[in-house]
Amino acid sequence: MHHHKTTPDSPIGIFDSGVGGLTVVRAIQAILPAERIIYFGDTARVPYGSKSQVTIRKYAQDDTAILMRYHPKMIIVACNTVSALALDIVRKTSGSIPVIGVLEAGAELAVSMSKGKRIGVIGTQATVCSNAYACAINELDPDIEVHSKACPLFVPLAEEGFTDHPAARLIAEEYLREFDGRHIDTLVLGCTHYPILRGMIEKTIDPGIRIIDSAEAVARRAKELLKDSGMLNESTATATPHLLVSDLPQKFIMLYRLFMGAEMPDVELIDV
Repeated sequence: MHHHKTTPDSPIGIFDSGVGGLTVVRAIQAILPAERIIYFGDTARVPYGSKSQVTIRKYAQDDTAILMRYHPKMIIVACNTVSALALDIVRKTSGSIPVIGVLEAGAELAVSMSKGKRIGVIGTQATVCSNAYACAINELDPDIEVHSKACPLFVPLAEEGFTDHPAARLIAEEYLREFDGRHIDTLVLGCTHYPILRGMIEKTIDPGIRIIDSAEAVARRAKELLKDSGMLNESTATATPHLLVSDLPQKFIMLYRLFMGAEMPDVELIDV
């Protein structure tokens, strides 16, 4: 593999199974407005969370290889499912550049926030079945009790824009009932779509529970890493993210607005 030297001006590569990872793009833009971002959303093959581990690992390799064409200085895995099941493949495919997954970042932030040592995690079927959050959390603090719940219907609800819909509230109540009597003090949104439903999730759970949005956590981690390695982009200009997608779903513009709160950017359709 031809090795390009990365510089502070090199872009940050971010990928997700679909558009959910735009919550990560938004968080990065908020604290690192000068950074160039290349985002790949695998809209043709979304969702990953219901697929087998073999398939998820193959997709992770494809997605990383696509970003590597842009010679990024760092790769952020915005997909919790890939973070849980295939981070090693991403690292292998990306060579020597740093790779950060939303999962570790979210786990770290949750551990630092939890006073009562009881953490709840919601995510896709694959993420929850992998037990990766519990492992990451317990590696940092073996005394923490982790309760996980798969919430597969949250992704389509977020994508329908049902952020405050009676049907969505019923489903949220059904899923989040899992935490009744568990006395969790922190809840990790273990899927990049879930911040869209945050308001509704907050209404459904105990008001004292801290919500951890791993998008914010991963953005902070990225800033630290770039600073420490002298790779921060010192430009004063604000960069517009370049979006790559493997399919342009009919609702793409609506979804982009929903996740970014902004108008349509520059988007390019590519083959996977």
